[in-house]
Amino acid sequence: MEAINQFAPFILIFAVMYFFMIRPQIKKQKQEKKFAQELKRGDRIVTKSGLHGKVIDLNNDNTCVIETMAGKMKFERSALSLEMSQKLNAPVEKKK
Repeated sequence: MEAINQFAPFILIFAVMYFFMIRPQIKKQKQEKKFAQELKRGDRIVTKSGLHGKVIDLNNDNTCVIETMAGKMKFERSALSLEMSQKLNAPVEKKK
């Protein structure tokens, strides 16, 4: 019984870390993977480095071709930002 009482704080710290740090990170990774897999031609996206563009071609080797104002560029799907792309494609609310 005494051994359990000694390890209880460590178990509690691990549980808190799991629910507040590890679990949300895993959920975010799954969302980003789903976003990359569901890309289609014509989607407006933003890369993690901040480059805006439109998807014009998707390749089987996990890359995509993006059209920007400067021309066409080839990127890995993992370089696309889920959060910024969602903000870009969100409907604009008018302020009164």
